[in-house]
Amino acid sequence: MKGRDFLSIHDFTTEEIYRFLDLADALKAKQKRGEEHHILQGKTLGMIFQKASTRTRVSFETGMWQLGGYALFLSAGDLQIGRGEPVADTARVLSRYVDGIMIRTYAHNDVLQLAKYADIPVINGLTDLLHPCQVMADLMTAREYKKELKGLKLAYIGDGNNMAHELMFGGAKVGMHVSIASPAGYKPLDAVVGQAREDAKLTGARIEVVDDPFDAAAGADVLYTDVWASMGHEQEQIKRAAVFKAYQINAALMKVAARDAMVMHCLPAHRGEEITAEVMEGPQSAIFDEAENRLHAQKAIMALLMG
Repeated sequence: MKGRDFLSIHDFTTEEIYRFLDLADALKAKQKRGEEHHILQGKTLGMIFQKASTRTRVSFETGMWQLGGYALFLSAGDLQIGRGEPVADTARVLSRYVDGIMIRTYAHNDVLQLAKYADIPVINGLTDLLHPCQVMADLMTAREYKKELKGLKLAYIGDGNNMAHELMFGGAKVGMHVSIASPAGYKPLDAVVGQAREDAKLTGARIEVVDDPFDAAAGADVLYTDVWASMGHEQEQIKRAAVFKAYQINAALMKVAARDAMVMHCLPAHRGEEITAEVMEGPQSAIFDEAENRLHAQKAIMALLMG
């Protein structure tokens, strides 16, 4: 997979997804044993941030260092993109300087343009449409807890946003049933649902979008949520709080899920809104293991694309 871009899980085969996951497990084991694994010795990753970040920046920067390389942080204020330079020009210039680019931005088209014109791998660190690196960490975490992914049911409760989109792609690729519960007006895009269902035909997965969170959560092995107002939608917080009031992972919702259901959240979390403090801090929460696995999953992605 050397030289390829990582824009969406939809772009990879099931076998390739498991190559990423297997390497992530191996790199995590090495890191826990204190073994050096400088797969990217001498390589440089350019990290473009047009959206603020905690987990994405720290996990990529730390991961690149652990792989023996160097990560260069580039904010919107550091680049000429912010002053009108075309993304295509930035892509071609950075291709002469660094070995890979990670970008965290708003418009998905910016990532597509970057990948089109760059001669080096481009990794989607998040866009308003998709969040593939997070879902690779989610699949890694679910497999750690449940051993097998195929046949599991994941219920996503909340906004039909980039997380809902990529979770459908991820579930479809590994044979995991995904049920999205979102209110009217906030459901995932029909085009993404359609693509995920096409992917699911190859693995036997089911992709469904429902109104009632209890319908989605019924018998679920994994309960997943995200903030009601994603970055860029903060001005809608009050409106969304009223719309999403019933879309919360709480004790009542946990009762209809599988008895050993695990709880996941991509963070940051607003306790008392999309998830209660009781559930987030409870024994079924895998949220901070999931956050850790961003590091290991992304190291696998970088190693396979840039190695």
